[in-house]
Amino acid sequence: MEPSGNTSQSETPNPTSAQTAINQRSGSTNLKPIALIIVGLLIGILLTLWFGGVFSDDGFPVEVTRAVELGSDAGSGYVRIPESEVPSQYLDVMSMNEVFKAVSSRVTPTVVYIEVESTVTRSFLSPFGREGNLQPSQSLGSGVIISSDGYIVTNNHVVDNASRIRVILNDKREFEARVVGSDPTTDLAVIKVDPKQDIPVIALGDADKVEVGEWVLAVGNPFRLTSTVTAGIVSAIGRQVNVIEDQLGIESFIQTDAAINPGNSGGAVVNLRGELVGIATAIATETGSYEGYGFAVPVDLMERVVRDLIRFGEVKRGYLGVSIVAMNAQAAREVGLDGVRGVYLSNVQRGLAGFEGGLRTGDVLLSINGRSMTEPNELQSAIALFSPGDAVPVEVWRDSRSLTFNVTLKGREDPGYASWLSTMNRPQDQVFVEPQVPEDLITEVEEWGIGVANLDARSRRRFQVAHGVYLADVQQGSPFANAGVERGVIITGINDLPVYNVDTLNDALRQQGNLLVRTVRRDGTTAFYEIVR
Repeated sequence: MEPSGNTSQSETPNPTSAQTAINQRSGSTNLKPIALIIVGLLIGILLTLWFGGVFSDDGFPVEVTRAVELGSDAGSGYVRIPESEVPSQYLDVMSMNEVFKAVSSRVTPTVVYIEVESTVTRSFLSPFGREGNLQPSQSLGSGVIISSDGYIVTNNHVVDNASRIRVILNDKREFEARVVGSDPTTDLAVIKVDPKQDIPVIALGDADKVEVGEWVLAVGNPFRLTSTVTAGIVSAIGRQVNVIEDQLGIESFIQTDAAINPGNSGGAVVNLRGELVGIATAIATETGSYEGYGFAVPVDLMERVVRDLIRFGEVKRGYLGVSIVAMNAQAAREVGLDGVRGVYLSNVQRGLAGFEGGLRTGDVLLSINGRSMTEPNELQSAIALFSPGDAVPVEVWRDSRSLTFNVTLKGREDPGYASWLSTMNRPQDQVFVEPQVPEDLITEVEEWGIGVANLDARSRRRFQVAHGVYLADVQQGSPFANAGVERGVIITGINDLPVYNVDTLNDALRQQGNLLVRTVRRDGTTAFYEIVR
């Protein structure tokens, strides 16, 4: 390409170059109307943005609340490595060295040091017995700047019961911070500072693209050593380690062997693009220090929690209303699956989202919104990404076939929530697979809206009953359904008559007045239901 400016050729014009100049001037003249149109459009857009752009029915502008932007602009590709004169056999090692340096310099300014002052109760023995008094306590941790407005994500256990929070940036600026909201279920919290000048913001990555074996860096403040960077690989994903002490604790951690120690809590785990993929939360250790196992909350769950905490001060989380158990090889064979997959629904709480959406006790849940499930904590973390009122496609395995239901999730305020929590406290160590009864062996009792089947020897052993019939189906709106009877139980008696088979069941159902139905549940407990005619 020729450089711009005067050249020896331009000093000696010829007909060809003169014609070219005329064509250029003519072309620029023809472009003037188009340019004027573009300028007009731009002015219109700017005026629309200036005056709000949204109006009510009476013509007055409506104030629009600006959404908080989380994360800085994502990096464009991996960090570029400058050309080097290093011999080719060393190029890979040196390139990785440059990547680590570039990512560290990009991420370190976005990770803050947090000092927390709190008041704790310390007990002691006195002549009057055990007493307690309040004493000041100080702890420390890390946080990650996720918004230019001053929002910082950290762990709930870092700022829990804080009376004062001090935040120190990598450039030594100090701020007083306040707690915006916390979520013990995921051990996440959001705090806020009010910066007078620009502050660095981390870029958010994609947790779905994190793979086992890829390099990650952990940035935090272990043992008061500020701005510490360690490197490792992703050792596993979807880990559950039972460190969150909450009945509905959600654990689907990214596991890494990058060194994470006390003080790293709330710090960043980033990929080699310098993008946040997890918030360091816990370590697996017997000594209290790093032993090779660190765990981070994935960024997609973090972002979902943070947005609610900023907007509402709490997380508006949707629930299926089911109790779940991990599948095993024997259970998979008994329900006719071609492999161990899905999670077993050991209880679908009547009246909550799952039941109303079509799920039933005994189903094997295969996927949520197209995402396959293999462990109970995967189901918990998948549902945690949705809010009350969201309609979620749920695929289940029932009667040797796959079915899909659109389930509208319900929130904590639903009346059936407390009842569901009480059922979750029941210990369940393994899957109890209901008998798979072929349809041609099920007898429909249409008057009562139920389907029943005679017991075989295997079913009697499984339920530990001497006699009865298996309740294979309960139609919605039927007298049994209205009384709260669910499928999957054994009917052993009605009023004072024992039930031995389908024939004796029909005889018992012909009794006058209301019926008292005796059943045996899958856990061996006996339950009675009054059926109103």
